[in-house]
Amino acid sequence: MPLPVLGPGLVPAAAPETVQFSVRYSLPEYVSFMWQHAGYIIRRRRIGTLATYWMQTKSTSSAALHFVTQGRSRNTYEFTIDTHGIVRASGSGVTLVPWGDVCSIRRYSRGFMMVLKRGTLPVPFRCLSAAQGESMARFGESVRAATRL
Repeated sequence: MPLPVLGPGLVPAAAPETVQFSVRYSLPEYVSFMWQHAGYIIRRRRIGTLATYWMQTKSTSSAALHFVTQGRSRNTYEFTIDTHGIVRASGSGVTLVPWGDVCSIRRYSRGFMMVLKRGTLPVPFRCLSAAQGESMARFGESVRAATRL
């Protein structure tokens, strides 16, 4: 399912945007993304400060362990993001993500987090030019608008 064309300022029909970049994640960067994202998800539950902190610490530690055991820091990922969807290629294969599987694109201190129906894809600011960052923000606006329909 392609990303819907929603009007001025959102994904334009005449000039589809394409964002291409490569990334090799570091453990501190990945942990930062996961800490902020876990905090967002857990705070929505409104379960109290101590329980929130415990769950956030536990889930971030689990994500860090998963990152290390899967050797994610050894892989370079090539991303292509356009109006048709997201393509992530690495030495272990290619992942195609249609826009229908993207729930939201959140902005954190280190970059964008694409929240999928099954998982997440962090996109660090360090890998994007200013124009690509603006394109990612527009993709995020389009996803947000599409979920309101």
